[in-house]
Amino acid sequence: MSLQTPPVCDFDTPAPDLSLPATDGKTYGLQDIKGPNGTLIMFICNHCPYVLAILDRIQRNARDLQALGIGVAAICSNDAENYPQDSFPMMQHMAEQEGFPFPYLHDEDQTVARAYDAICTPDFFGYNADLKLQYRGRLDASRAAAGPADAPRDLFNAMKQVAETGQGPRDQIASMGCSIKWKAA
Repeated sequence: MSLQTPPVCDFDTPAPDLSLPATDGKTYGLQDIKGPNGTLIMFICNHCPYVLAILDRIQRNARDLQALGIGVAAICSNDAENYPQDSFPMMQHMAEQEGFPFPYLHDEDQTVARAYDAICTPDFFGYNADLKLQYRGRLDASRAAAGPADAPRDLFNAMKQVAETGQGPRDQIASMGCSIKWKAA
């Protein structure tokens, strides 16, 4: 496990387009995911302890943000050959077992992760209604274990602000997690 911390938000960077298959059998583009008040793209995977520690909170935030008009999707970009837990069939199993309230997309060739400059799992990219980056921070104070139940909801609060004002908070604390498992060149 290689611990990584992504850079903080590079405000107003446009969201790269995407077209990826999802565990529900559909293919999603950015316009399919986009919400009227913003969009949240999350890079996660099935096996990362940082993701697993907050999976219930990821789902809660997704539902709460969708209620505010934020479109939400998760992407797994890990090398499934060397990390079979992150294979598409295992992604389908997890999405079904957990009842994900968002599309879970498979970035098999890793082009989308590279376009977003994703670093780790989890890595959160919060965009405003114009698909300009406004948040690239943590979900909350959790790390490889869930933080306190009453921990401030950094991601939710930031995206609520984005939904209401179009602007993210200037002070953001970077996410932390396992490095994306890149395929050999």
